[in-house]
Order: sequence, then structure tokens, then C-alpha cells
Amino acid sequence: MEHPKTTPRDFFLWAGAMVTLYTSIIAFINLFFGYINYAFPNSLNNQYYNPYDSGISYWMAAFIISGAAAVGLLRVIHMTIERDPTRADIWVRRWALYLTLFIAGLTMLGDLVALLNAFLSGSDLTTSFLLKVAVVLLVAAGVFMHFLADVWGYWAAQPRRANSVTIAVAIVGICTIAAGFFIIGTPWQARQYRLDEQRVSDLQNLQSEILSFYQQKQMLPSVLGQLQDPTLYYTVPVDPATGAQYEYIKDADLGFELCATFSADNQSGSPYVSQPMIPAGAYDSRNNNWAHGAGRVCFVRSIDPDFYPPLNK
Repeated sequence: MEHPKTTPRDFFLWAGAMVTLYTSIIAFINLFFGYINYAFPNSLNNQYYNPYDSGISYWMAAFIISGAAAVGLLRVIHMTIERDPTRADIWVRRWALYLTLFIAGLTMLGDLVALLNAFLSGSDLTTSFLLKVAVVLLVAAGVFMHFLADVWGYWAAQPRRANSVTIAVAIVGICTIAAGFFIIGTPWQARQYRLDEQRVSDLQNLQSEILSFYQQKQMLPSVLGQLQDPTLYYTVPVDPATGAQYEYIKDADLGFELCATFSADNQSGSPYVSQPMIPAGAYDSRNNNWAHGAGRVCFVRSIDPDFYPPLNK
């Protein structure tokens, strides 16, 4: 029996569908990995958590866009086959189905090899590792069985069950995306977090400049404007949202406060927790606590001359 001719439209429809499908599956797996890392953080690095640097937002975007594109292209392909059943026997469709079966099968084998290797090598089989293995295995097995049923013509013979599977997959995808918003918050919350992160960075830079000013002149600046130095291209930062100057209060000869108004809480237990940077020259760990609540917060600092000797000596 002669197979129908594959048109350029057929080729690019299937190529696009497979690329977007594989991308959405990879994004789905990585998204679940991010959720697992959030629920079971590494005990060696669980003091600080930054949901926006964890990759969750990127994989959410990748999953939403690629998933929607894959669904749209596969729907067009399905409608084309309904209008012309001979399109189900073109070579590009057969290659796409068997290639997917091949990749899914290799993924399952590789996943099981990784699990067995971890067991035989005596590695610590943590909950996080086992869950990640389970996610990869379940996704790969689901893809394998779905496309194997397609090769056997099962979905064509059982359209109602095919629709039920499609609805179930859509529900899982929607729930997965919704879970991401519970972790990283809404886009508005993300913007507020980014602004707070910039405020902390600005205050750290100001603290570093104040300490440098003290080491050079053995006195604290009276106002932040004294830190402005055109020759060094340093400009005193301002609040990224309002453009207002940060508050600087000179408490005593060797004490000062830096104040800002924050949008969210970044203290322990909050999702808005990030790794604080250590300002250059800030050797005194007492000056490196940047945890804050929402609203106006002042960071009280004191200078120990033993930590900050004069630079001209």
C-alpha cells in the first residue's frame, strides 16, 4: 500500500508540535523539581530561600507558553486527520511517534539507572532525590504509554477516553501552574520583592561607603550627600520606586542608622528571603543583618575602630 505524500505543512506542523511538546515536558519536570526543592530544601543551604532565583518563574513561563503551543499544534493536527484520515499514515507522523517512544524509553532507563546507582554507591537517598526520580519516571512512563497507544490506534478507536485523558492532563497542568503562584506569588508581589531586594542592595552599598568614609577621615558623614564623589563616579542611590532619598541618622560619633520603607517581609519563614551580600570592607558580622519586615525599617549600625582602622596609617 502506498503511503500518502507528506506536505511541507505536515512536516512543520509535526516538527513544531514535537519541539513544543518536548519543551513543555522538560519545563514541567523542572517546575516540579523547583517545588520539591522548595518543600524539601537542602539542609546545607536552607537558611535563605529566594523563589525568584530558584528558576520556578522561568519554568512556569516556559511551561505555559510551550504547553499552549503544543496543545494548539496537536489540535490542528488532530483536526487535519479528522478531515483527511490518510494524514494519519504519513511518514513524519510515524517518525514523530516512534522518536517520542524512543526518547521516553531511554529516559525511563536512565532514571532507573540513576536510582540504582545511588543505592549501590551508598548515597543518601533523600526524600528530595526519590521524589525527583519518581517525577521523571512517571512523566516518561505516561508519555511512553500515551504514544504507544497512539501507535496501536487505541485513541482513534476510543475518542471518549482520549478526551478524558486530555482533560486530565489539562487539569494537572493548571494545578501545577497554580502551585507556582502560591510559592512565588503574583507578578505584582514579584515586583515588590525585586524592589525590596534593590533597596537592601542600596543600603549595603551606602553602608560600605560610610565605612570607607570613616576609614579615610576618622569621622562619620553628617549627610549622605558627603559620600557623593564625581571623581569616583559614585552617586548616592535613591529608592527605586519613589525616587526619595534613603534616611540616614547619625546617632553618635561611631553609630548611625540607615532606613528604608519596604513592601514585604523577608525574615525567616517568609518566602521573600534572599542571601544577603557582604559589603566590601564590612568585616564586622554585626553590621550584616538585613532581615526586615514590611514598612519603615531602620538598620542600626556601630563602628568598632578595631575592625575599621584608618586607611592612611
